[in-house]
Amino acid sequence: MAERIALVTGGIGGIGSAICSELAGKGFKVVAGYYPAEKDLAEAWQQKQRDAGLEFEIASGDVASYESSQAMIQDIEARVGPIDVLINCAGITRDKSFRKMQPDQWRAVISTNLDSIFNVTHQVVGGMVERGWGRIVNISSVNGQRGQFGQTNYSAAKAGAHGFTMALAQEVARKGVTVNTVSPGYIATEMTDKMADDVRDQIVAQVPMARLGTPAEVAYLVGVFCDDRAAYITGANYELNGGLYMSF
Repeated sequence: MAERIALVTGGIGGIGSAICSELAGKGFKVVAGYYPAEKDLAEAWQQKQRDAGLEFEIASGDVASYESSQAMIQDIEARVGPIDVLINCAGITRDKSFRKMQPDQWRAVISTNLDSIFNVTHQVVGGMVERGWGRIVNISSVNGQRGQFGQTNYSAAKAGAHGFTMALAQEVARKGVTVNTVSPGYIATEMTDKMADDVRDQIVAQVPMARLGTPAEVAYLVGVFCDDRAAYITGANYELNGGLYMSF
């Protein structure tokens, strides 16, 4: 069987990098997507991974744009091959209380965190269906489930991500393609490292496990969904938040 190809949007970020490593360890040929303005950062990331013995392809695309996403996928397919696994991981925050939130802050988050899932998935799902195998994992958030002060834009987008998952999962279930959601809680990344100590301590105090999660823990769960043996799991949302939010 030919080597399967995985695309991780937002692949050079903290969680994205861990997912890239996890999928490479499972035998996938991995492509890390990055925002075009971060070309130098992406190339430095690629070299750092190479120095660590990991060989990843990188691909430029603004996932908030349908046309840019289309061009990115065409580039990947020409250079690497058809995409079998898609991890929609790209995301941003523009936090502001709702009454102070500006339209551009709303649109930026909805476009990057929710529209992007349509923009990229629309390019690859047809090929997955034709080949009779595919894995799509959408990275949501605990705040898409419980809401969060100052994040009406982010919470709406992340809740929408799982609505997308459930609907598309039904459309492709008989074609060997699964669609699932992973909803991390607070994960230790460069972003949380830059937080003030008292802010980070307040977050940790809310978590029953009394710690932040790790990117590797998120990546492990994503990797499970991409396994051949996960073929009967679809339309699901798996929480990964240390007990911060529990549901059934």
